[in-house]
Amino acid sequence: MTRRVLIVEDEPEVAQLYRGYLAGEYDVSVATTGEEALDLVDGNTDAVLLDRRLPDTSGSEVLAEIRDRDLDCRVAMVTAVEPDVDIVEMGFDLYLVKPATRDDIQSAVKRLDTRAQYDDTLQRTASLVTKRAVLEAERTPAELRSSPEYEELLSDIDTLQSDLDDLASAFSPDDYRMLFREMGSTSSSESA
Repeated sequence: MTRRVLIVEDEPEVAQLYRGYLAGEYDVSVATTGEEALDLVDGNTDAVLLDRRLPDTSGSEVLAEIRDRDLDCRVAMVTAVEPDVDIVEMGFDLYLVKPATRDDIQSAVKRLDTRAQYDDTLQRTASLVTKRAVLEAERTPAELRSSPEYEELLSDIDTLQSDLDDLASAFSPDDYRMLFREMGSTSSSESA
């Protein structure tokens, strides 16, 4: 089954470039406004590449609406907006700062595909860890130390990682072997 990707980008040349990066491997749609994106995104959308700056609304508002609709799609922000602590409250899975190369776009969609297989706890943990990495790459340690949002982010990550550690400790080696064997047979049957 071909995965569906929605590119939300107000610069038509950039949108077509991204479409070209993904053509052949994915069913790609393009929206140039937030309104158009919200008309196109639905329960069959697997991944969204979303610009933060759109002519009619912000990408964060589009993202909030996607999450409010409980759509089970993964979202990557692909934007020229340098990340700040405001990203902590945003419900994205990945954050790419433009310019994005072919490898960046293809890798992002593959990572979103992988994350779609995670359960809710793993998806949330992956999203928070991504936010921490983006902030640590783009902000100084002094800026982060003075941010209550960043401190809350770290606390949330610690809590989720503790939950995952508790879950992992309940698995025996046989449980892991069976889990990975089942994952392997599911992947094989999907690719066949």
